[in-house]
Amino acid sequence: QSGPVIDMPVPASFNDITQDPSLENYIGWVWYEKEVLLPLRWLQDDLNTRVVLRFGSVHYYSIVWVNGVQVVEHEGGHLPFEADISSVVQSSPGIPCRITVALNNTLTPHTLPPGSIQYMTDRTRRVADVLYPKNYFVQNIKFDFFNYAGIHRPVVLYTTPSVYIDDITVTTTSSESVAMVQYQVLVVGSTRYYLSLSLRDQEGKVVATGDGSVGELKVLNPNLWWPYLMHENPGYRYFLEVKMQAQANGAALEDVYTLPIGIRTVHVTSTQFLINGKPFYFHGVNKHEDADIRGKGLDWPLIVKDFNLLRWLGANSFRTSHYPYAEEIMDLCDAYGIVVIDECPGVGIKTAESFGNKSLQHHLLVMEELIRRDKNRPSVVMWSVANEPASELAPAAYYFKTVIAHTKALDPSRPVTFVTDANYARDLGAPYVDVICVNSYFSWYHDPGHLEVIPLQLTAQFENWYKTYQKPIIQSEYGADSVPGLHSDPPLMFSEEYQKAMLREYHSVFDKKRKEYMIGELIWNFADFMTNQGTTRVLGNKKGIFTRQRQPKSAAFVLRERYWKIANESSCLPPIIKSHALFL
Repeated sequence: QSGPVIDMPVPASFNDITQDPSLENYIGWVWYEKEVLLPLRWLQDDLNTRVVLRFGSVHYYSIVWVNGVQVVEHEGGHLPFEADISSVVQSSPGIPCRITVALNNTLTPHTLPPGSIQYMTDRTRRVADVLYPKNYFVQNIKFDFFNYAGIHRPVVLYTTPSVYIDDITVTTTSSESVAMVQYQVLVVGSTRYYLSLSLRDQEGKVVATGDGSVGELKVLNPNLWWPYLMHENPGYRYFLEVKMQAQANGAALEDVYTLPIGIRTVHVTSTQFLINGKPFYFHGVNKHEDADIRGKGLDWPLIVKDFNLLRWLGANSFRTSHYPYAEEIMDLCDAYGIVVIDECPGVGIKTAESFGNKSLQHHLLVMEELIRRDKNRPSVVMWSVANEPASELAPAAYYFKTVIAHTKALDPSRPVTFVTDANYARDLGAPYVDVICVNSYFSWYHDPGHLEVIPLQLTAQFENWYKTYQKPIIQSEYGADSVPGLHSDPPLMFSEEYQKAMLREYHSVFDKKRKEYMIGELIWNFADFMTNQGTTRVLGNKKGIFTRQRQPKSAAFVLRERYWKIANESSCLPPIIKSHALFL
């Protein structure tokens, strides 16, 4: 017996779709169901056709049935999963395929991100004579964004032959005149097959060929993948076509997959971050997948708008704060040359229980899923395994040593970090990272309203971290809330003037330290976003330089002037872009 049934769009969060306040803040199980008719040709060759059901992401825990048969379970709200449903659908051709999804958005100390359920009994939460309804509970979280839930990304059905290409791994090395593209291809379903590979440039010309499941392709005079504003042709991609041929069940089978790749290298020194051997400075943003009505649901117009704003801003990078973003977003980063620090959902790890072995094993699995999804993306230059964990706690040392070592073993080609707000002398995870990423909010959460403390405190922050670790530093978050249209001179907190003034104080210190060992600055945040209700949040977090509807606040123009000036200092910036920057 089901409860109330309503229409629900996919992809979308369910929270903001209706007028029902109980659904807005609902915690627990919800059910989705849809019937589709599959093409008969998918069902007739049941020996040689494999039918797959794929979910881009479902938040948080999900169980999927097809025609009443359970086909997959998955834990985690931001990464794809799929199921081979061939045996279920091919046994009953001609009837609708019923897809049922149960999802639960409850967060526990062992989920990623963690949370806890608190039952508000008299003994646990009694204040004077305050009482709560029977069995009343709340979901506690230690992160500052709304825990949207639903089927957030596309659901697709596709087919492959029974022998198929399951995975491709590509790494690249290059010099001025030649590049090597190393590849590994995993084929499932048979050990007898033939693989041929061809690499095409953006004009469709074949520039290299190969065969076999492991090998390398030699590319003469390669076009390297460069970040936006670092080259006149950023985001250059080649296309690796992998063709598999096999015999099975008396039939000739062929599976073809085309993988976009970029030829680029990444290297970290004690003072620099190098892309293709040249110093790269992150001047970018932190973001969220967040918008009116659809919550965290994939929204193509919004995605394209955001990329247009990033390029208008002169931003060359962003961090996927605080979870992996949709593949569609990552595709555009590859194509546009927007550099990405790819972060897993390790946000809000604040208690010793969340550093235990159960949490650790899940964290390792999440990193495996993330790296499998994004390992071939040239835009992804660094993995981030957490944001603002309680890394001063004793268990954090072994925890981050293990997670970072596991990440490096899965992908030796990229540096690994996590983002800290801990004291430099007590952070037990920092010894294991390649780049120090520090969040600080001087004159906001610390000494609120006192802009005059920023130069001293921020300078000390940089000098203490560098003296201790001799590693390059990114200011991975800084910022101030501003309510659009709220003005105050002299600047007062929450006014647009205060947000601008804080940025300028930070920037004056950045300009000194980026001549030494500072390799990047990422504003918090690109746009206003929704949070849980609270006495410090008025319809969400207002630290965006754009409103939630993507309109610029005054700070956006401050940042735009700065980012184009930084880009203009680069000797490799094309003349047409330099001239554009001069007229800002």
